[in-house]
Amino acid sequence: MRKVSFAEFGGPDVLHLIDAEEPHAGPGRIRIAVRAAGVNPVDWRVREGQVLGAHPVELPAGVGLDAAGVVDEVGAGVDGVEAGDLVFGEGASTYAEFAVLSVWARMPEGLTFEEAAGYPSVVETALRIIREVGVRPGQTLLVSGASGGVGSAVLQIARDRGITVIGTAGAANQDYLRSLGALATTYGEGWTERVRQLGRVDAALDLAGSGVIRELVGLTGDPRKVISIADLGAPELGVRFSGVAGSVPEALAEAVGLISRGKLHIPVEKSYPLADAAAAHIDSQAGHTRGRRVLVV
Repeated sequence: MRKVSFAEFGGPDVLHLIDAEEPHAGPGRIRIAVRAAGVNPVDWRVREGQVLGAHPVELPAGVGLDAAGVVDEVGAGVDGVEAGDLVFGEGASTYAEFAVLSVWARMPEGLTFEEAAGYPSVVETALRIIREVGVRPGQTLLVSGASGGVGSAVLQIARDRGITVIGTAGAANQDYLRSLGALATTYGEGWTERVRQLGRVDAALDLAGSGVIRELVGLTGDPRKVISIADLGAPELGVRFSGVAGSVPEALAEAVGLISRGKLHIPVEKSYPLADAAAAHIDSQAGHTRGRRVLVV
């Protein structure tokens, strides 16, 4: 089978499409014929060799956590799923023609494989950081870097919970943020004053790692009310860096419920063939994404 792999840490050029042995589903696992794989910032952070305790790497290594596809192998002890079922979920080395999933759910009616592949890690992250930052219904949450996959999920989940959201993004994504129910403003010079004009900020999330931790602490008045998933230096300012996943099964169940109720939709901004994984990483690292990027197998 074809698989994206890297034998050394580095830039996108270390990614190579290789011929590899097919993985097989062990106990409690399923294997899918991958139709699409989600491209997440954690993928290129791991590729670069950033210290991420939740994702230890032994080289050479595959890439990717999220995927959607067709079940073709069911491991011992697995019930409720069989070959031919359409599922999405999380596993390992999902930038490949076949991948083993450790957590999965049936794809909601009406989703394409490309759309489904963009949800698992994104929704888990969104649910986790909303919980960790402690924002409650009736309060206001500021989301810095709000137009990407996690930001799109945070805005919609928070609004569904009765939380007011303020989102920052580039000028081209202002209408997109408003379509998700956010009060929107641009980043750049004077952005904190623009946020203050939109209302009080009770909690804040840094999703872009663009060096705004001090400003977010200033807006909330308390470093404990700020969470970052993108700035490894955040703890130096008393802000928690959230990088360890919570319950993916619970996240998938909530994602299915929200999607089925029409309360969550994350668009796919761009799809890439498996051979263009390096280009997908370059674009992901550049930011300014509206929704998700996925690889199509």
